[in-house]
Amino acid sequence: MNEFFSTNLGVAVILLGQTLAVVGFVMISLLFLVYGDRKIWAAVQMRRGPNVVGFFGLLQTVADALKYVVKEIVIPAGADRPVFILAPLVSFVLAMLAWAVIPFNATWVLADINVALLFVFAVSSLEVYGVIMGGWASNSKYPFLGSLRSAAQMISYEVSMGLIIIGVIISTGSMNFGAIVAAQNGDLGFFNWYFIPHFPMVFLFFISALAETNRPPFDLPEAESELVAGYQVEYSSTPFLLFMAGEYIAIFLMCALITLLFFGGWASPVPFIADGPVWMVGKMAIFFFLIAMVKALVPRYRYDQLMRLGWKVFLPFSLVWVVFVAFAAKFGWFWGVYARWTVGG
Repeated sequence: MNEFFSTNLGVAVILLGQTLAVVGFVMISLLFLVYGDRKIWAAVQMRRGPNVVGFFGLLQTVADALKYVVKEIVIPAGADRPVFILAPLVSFVLAMLAWAVIPFNATWVLADINVALLFVFAVSSLEVYGVIMGGWASNSKYPFLGSLRSAAQMISYEVSMGLIIIGVIISTGSMNFGAIVAAQNGDLGFFNWYFIPHFPMVFLFFISALAETNRPPFDLPEAESELVAGYQVEYSSTPFLLFMAGEYIAIFLMCALITLLFFGGWASPVPFIADGPVWMVGKMAIFFFLIAMVKALVPRYRYDQLMRLGWKVFLPFSLVWVVFVAFAAKFGWFWGVYARWTVGG
């Protein structure tokens, strides 16, 4: 058996199995994310939420997915059919592709590459093309307006997210997620995590993640009261399901990034408890809960407020922070908490 797995076919089988494991985890998590999102929103509004299909309504998301799959795919007569069909596939595949470099433990990662952070940032930046393609191919002014809003919004907040990530890279000296987590794994438990020295950027990154994934209060590309569901308005059945799945997968990816960059990844918050993937998944679940609470509590921003926040507040603040972290790391300010991490240091 060992000889088989050392051959090219054996390596291909191992990679296929690992890929299916990652895809399976993300898709199963997706079912619970949608269920949890609806339950949290219902609790805030003092109603029950999904509670009929399955035990405590746990199978409601499965039933909704089956409903979308068996429905007829309706394509408008004037739509660009190839691009119209390709757009949701692009959104879904790109959202899933980024999980190839997300580690759940020191060895639980599909592709442990040195530029993993750059890879995730590049792939997440490409996701805007799925939205633009969907809005353009629908051949209607409302989807087109929604796609234009999304393009401007996502590009605006990617700039500040990139600068925030640069601050973490300066402190770590690496773009590998394993090295970033190792830099936060010390004898002081959660006091070693980057959310303390990079404290202001945690909030900026969290809010930027909401805007990047079109989540409330920044869901302007899908604003029902203004654009009739925006770029998705002409989509139905499985294509709409792919758009929605891609959006939730991207949201869960942002939860993973916040966990890895600022909250120690799979590291235990206390030194006497072992590290492990349970901590990683648990922290991601906590951040998704916070994202769901924001959806339930915060009213939607106007578009001018959204753009002003991104360009006039987040961008200057994050740029100043990069300069500050660079000087602090260079000259060892604040007891060297911003200094570049070294193995064993």
